[in-house]
Amino acid sequence: MKGFRAKGSFKDIRNRQDFTIEIAAESEDAAKEKILSNLGSRHKLKRWEITIDELVELAPADVTDHLVQYEIGERK
Repeated sequence: MKGFRAKGSFKDIRNRQDFTIEIAAESEDAAKEKILSNLGSRHKLKRWEITIDELVELAPADVTDHLVQYEIGERK
């Protein structure tokens, strides 16, 4: 597993809402899929309403989310 940080926005009721998410996934495509799935489920959004502007792979030391650290094997 690798750690990724995604920055983007999604259509809110009134305007656009920015987000930054750290996620653990096997590849960049899998990370995009997880992000779209999670945000769509949590906020009742369609995939076309979510825009991912930046998706970067993180070095294990740069991951700040504790759950992601655990999933990539950096935290026990």
